[in-house]
Amino acid sequence: MTDWPNGARGAVAFTFDFDAEEVWIGDDPDNANLPGLLSQGTYGAKVAVPLILELLARHGLRQTFFIPGRVAERHPHRVAEILAAGHEVAHHGYTHISPATLSPADEEAELVRALDVLRGLGADPVGYRSPSWEFSPETIGLLGKHGFAYSSNYMDDLHPYLHPGGELVELPIQWILDDAAHFWFSGSGMDWTRTISPPSHVHEIWSAELDGIVGLGGCCIITMHPQVIGRPHRLAFLDRFMTEVRARGDVWIATCAEIAAHAR
Repeated sequence: MTDWPNGARGAVAFTFDFDAEEVWIGDDPDNANLPGLLSQGTYGAKVAVPLILELLARHGLRQTFFIPGRVAERHPHRVAEILAAGHEVAHHGYTHISPATLSPADEEAELVRALDVLRGLGADPVGYRSPSWEFSPETIGLLGKHGFAYSSNYMDDLHPYLHPGGELVELPIQWILDDAAHFWFSGSGMDWTRTISPPSHVHEIWSAELDGIVGLGGCCIITMHPQVIGRPHRLAFLDRFMTEVRARGDVWIATCAEIAAHAR
C-alpha cells in the first residue's frame, strides 16, 4: 500500500496523449498526403485541446499532456497554451513510431530530437510515454541516460514502482482506462467492424476500476486523446466524472511527475 498525501487512499491522474495528425503519419508517412484522414487529428489540436484546457481550469486541475515532438513543431501555440495553464508536458516520442521498431541509434535520435523540441518551447519533460506503450531492449537504459524520472507504459501493477537497477519510476497504465479502447474509430481497415461505446459504458468501467484501485491503495492513470475524448458529449461525461472523482475525498489528483516524485 502506498502512503499517499493528505491521508488519501489512492492517486489519480487524468493524462492526455496529444497526438493530433501524427498518429496517422507516424504509422504511414504517405498519410501526410491525405488531408481528410488527418483532419481527425487536426480536430484534436484545433478544437479539443482548448476545450480540455477550459474543462481542467473549471475543475482547478493541473494534469499531464504527453506530446510527440513533431506535434509540438506543428502546433507550438497549443503547447504554449498548455504550459501557460500550468500543466505538465511530457515526452511521447518525436514521430508516433514504436521504439520497438527502431535501431538503437534511431531510437536515441528520436528521443533526443523530441527533447530538444519540447525544451525549445519551454517545457522540461521528465516523463516518457512510448507512442505505442512498447519498449525496445534499450529504452529503459536510454531513459536513464537522458535523465527521465518516470515512465508510464507498463501494465504489470496497480502501484508505482522503481524499474530494477535505476531510479526510473513506472506509473502503470491499462487499456481499460484508455479512451481509445472504447471510442476509437478511424473509418479504415478493421475499424468498420468496431462499435463505438457510449460514455455511460465507459463511466461504469472507469468508476468500478477506480474503486478497485483505490481500495487496494493504488494509482489510477487514465489515458485520453484530445481527438477522441474531445467530442462534446464525451467532454460532458469527462466533466461529470471529474466532478465525481474530486468529490470522493479519498484520492489525490496530481500530475504524473508529482505522483512519480512522491512514489520515489
